[in-house]
Amino acid sequence: MPRFPLSAPSAQGLSDRVFGQLVRKSGTQTLYPLHVGDTYLEPLALARAEAQTTEARPRLHNYSPVQGEPELVTAIVNKVQRRSGVRLDPSCVQVMSGATAGMGVVCTALLEPGDEVLLPSPFWPLIRGIVRARGAVPVEVPLFTRLHEPGFDAVAALEAAITPRTAAIYVNTPHNPTGATLPEAVLSGIAALAKRHDLWVLCDEVYEDVWFGPSAPPSVFARPDFAERTIATHSVSKAYGLAGARIGYSHGPAEIMEVVRGVQTFYSYCAPRPMQFGAAQALDHGDAWLANMRKVYGSAGRAAAQALEIPEPEGGTFLFFDLQRHMRDGESLMQVLERCLEAGVMLTPGTASGKDFETWARLCFTVVPERELRQAVQLLRSVLGLG
Repeated sequence: MPRFPLSAPSAQGLSDRVFGQLVRKSGTQTLYPLHVGDTYLEPLALARAEAQTTEARPRLHNYSPVQGEPELVTAIVNKVQRRSGVRLDPSCVQVMSGATAGMGVVCTALLEPGDEVLLPSPFWPLIRGIVRARGAVPVEVPLFTRLHEPGFDAVAALEAAITPRTAAIYVNTPHNPTGATLPEAVLSGIAALAKRHDLWVLCDEVYEDVWFGPSAPPSVFARPDFAERTIATHSVSKAYGLAGARIGYSHGPAEIMEVVRGVQTFYSYCAPRPMQFGAAQALDHGDAWLANMRKVYGSAGRAAAQALEIPEPEGGTFLFFDLQRHMRDGESLMQVLERCLEAGVMLTPGTASGKDFETWARLCFTVVPERELRQAVQLLRSVLGLG
């Protein structure tokens, strides 16, 4: 048990600089910050901060109900039904201060220190720290970059990592950082595995609206084989361009959502009230905005992938690619990323998304306009010897 001047062991190693060494080196020389998972698009006008006024919203700057503004809860229920075909019980919805805090609340509600959580890797860089901050153990299982390997059995790989301490599995599709969507056979296998081993499913739906195919991929939480054991967490940050609003939401079985709401009360009490109204506007009136977003992002993702000579993303806002063939003899991942940084382009080290990705990098293709993205990728082509 720590005493002054020590901190809790579960907090050691956590940092506000997930990308660490490169951020410290970047200074002011980064022309193209492609390590940041954000967008240059302005959100729907009705959803912007300046559109929320005290004249239209009395007591705009007071506390919100812990569950969330009724207007937003209704918008969430309607959005989920339109997108996923599921009619949520409004009492099973919890508005969060962003999906990151939402995942932290859910992990606190479901996990005990020492519990293990399966993290199919690579993964969203913050989920590993969220699990650790609870005192639980992230168990990394390389999966998304192996989906097309002949003979690879994703479900068997996950099951091999299960121990008596395993309490949950994290599922994210469309995926950060590979842009992949999980095949039906893999999802069916995960559902059977979770049932067989009595596991919770932590479903990350942050990229549910960022897909580039002819139709939306099915929502994991909407499947009957997932429904009873899944807590799904969504966000307005990525698809709607409202990252600064810090609004997310979670939903799941009624009995566990009561616990989640209780935990939320002691985490942040409520999400920012002004931006809850903005989020409601985005969910209610943003379908045309989403369609344009997919067109813009899809074009950018394809252009960047083609220039880097890697597969095009199925969704999401990132490319994840192996730099090994571009490394000089004896060169480390950080050294090649530093060469990219010297050219003015900052990427995320693959190790932020899993310990097995020591030669990989992540690139966000939505943080700058496509014209600037093309310029950045041309600089990368030069640094990586692609022409």
